[in-house]
Amino acid sequence: MVMREVSVAWPQSPTSLGAVLRHVHLSGSVSRTALAERLGVNRSTIKALIADLVAAGLVREEPPADTGRRGRPSLVVRPEPTRAYVLAFDVAVDRLVAARVDLGGAIVERYEAVRPRSGPDLELVVDVLARFGRRLHASAPAGSACVGVGASYCGMIRPGDGMVRYGPDLGWVDQAFGAELGRRLGLGLPVAVGNEAHLGAQAEQQRGAGIGHQNLIYLHGDVGVGGGIIVGGSLLAGDGGYGCEVGHMIVNPYDGRRCLCGSQGCFEAEVGERALLDLAGRPATEFGWDAVRSVVDDANRGDPAAQEAVRRVGDWLGIGVVNLINLFNPGMVVFGGTLRDVYPAATDQVRARIAANVLPVARERVRLRISGLGYDTTLVGAAELGFAPLLADPLGTLARAA
Repeated sequence: MVMREVSVAWPQSPTSLGAVLRHVHLSGSVSRTALAERLGVNRSTIKALIADLVAAGLVREEPPADTGRRGRPSLVVRPEPTRAYVLAFDVAVDRLVAARVDLGGAIVERYEAVRPRSGPDLELVVDVLARFGRRLHASAPAGSACVGVGASYCGMIRPGDGMVRYGPDLGWVDQAFGAELGRRLGLGLPVAVGNEAHLGAQAEQQRGAGIGHQNLIYLHGDVGVGGGIIVGGSLLAGDGGYGCEVGHMIVNPYDGRRCLCGSQGCFEAEVGERALLDLAGRPATEFGWDAVRSVVDDANRGDPAAQEAVRRVGDWLGIGVVNLINLFNPGMVVFGGTLRDVYPAATDQVRARIAANVLPVARERVRLRISGLGYDTTLVGAAELGFAPLLADPLGTLARAA
C-alpha cells in the first residue's frame, strides 16, 4: 500500500485570528514579519491567519514603501476600515456624543448634543443617543457591518447588563441604560456599557499617552473625578466591577468640602469643577468645561483670584496623586477631561507634592502626562468596548452581523 501525504486545512481558532486582528486594529499597519514576532508564530502560520482575515474583508495586504533594504520586503497588513464599524456613545454630565468608528479606530462621523443638568434623565439621554445612532447606522457605506455598540457613562456600571447602579452627579440610581438604549436603537445588538474613567484608562493605554505602559493611572475630570487603574496591562475592576472610585477617597475629612456622594472631604470635592469655580469667586450660574477653562485661562493671564484657585486645587490634586503613586507604583499618571486643562496650570503644585511625599523609589520612573486622545478619550474607550466581540471572534462576529 502506498502512503501519500495529505495536506489538511485546519480551521483557524477565533483566538488566533482575533490576536492578529487586534494588533492590526490598534497599530493601523504592521508587517507580516512583525506580526509573527509579536504573536510568536512561524511565517506559514501568520500567512494562513492573515489569508483568512483578507478573505473576510477585514484586512488587506500591501507592499511596503521603499525601505532601501535588500531582499524581498515583508508585506504590510492594514485594517480594511469600510468592512466593519461600531457605534460609540459617550454620556458626560454636560454633553452627549455619538460616533461611528471604523475598524482601525478612526472616528468617521459624529453627533453631539448638550445634556442639561436636570436630574434623572434616562428618557432624554436614550432618545437623543438612539436618534443619533440610527442616523449613523443609516449613513454607513454599503457592505459595511455594524459589529458592536459601546457606551461610556459617568457613573458606576454593573458589568454585563449596562445597568447604571449609581451616578451621583444627576441622581441616577439603578437605571437600565444599556438595555433601554439597545431596545431603542433597534439593531438587534446588545449595548456594552462601561464607566467613563475605566474606559478612558484602557483607551489611553491602547491608543493614547500610555502606549507601552503596563501600569498606568488615568484621572478623568468632569463635575467630579473618576479613575481608571491599569495593573500589569489589565484594568483593576474590583470585586463587583466598581473599583477605582478614586474621586471618593477621603483626603480632607475634618474641614473638607461636602461631596455629592454625601461624604465630606472626598478627592473630587476638593479638586472638582465646583471647588475650582468657588475658589475663583465664580457664581453658581457658571459651570461646565467652558467655565473651568475660563478660570485656567484667567490664571495664565495673571488674575490673582484665578491663580489662587488653581494653586489650592493643584495642591489637593497633588495630594491625591501622591496617594495613588504610593499605592500602585504606576509608570504613568494621565490627566483627562477637565483635568487636561487644570493639570498644566497646576503642575508646580502637583510636582511639589510628589517630591515631598512620594517614596523615592516610586517616583523614580513615574511620568505625568495629559491625555493623548484629547477630549475623545472616553469615546474612544467606548468604541474599543464595542469592538471587543469582533476582536475575540472575527469570523463569527462578522457572520452574525451580516
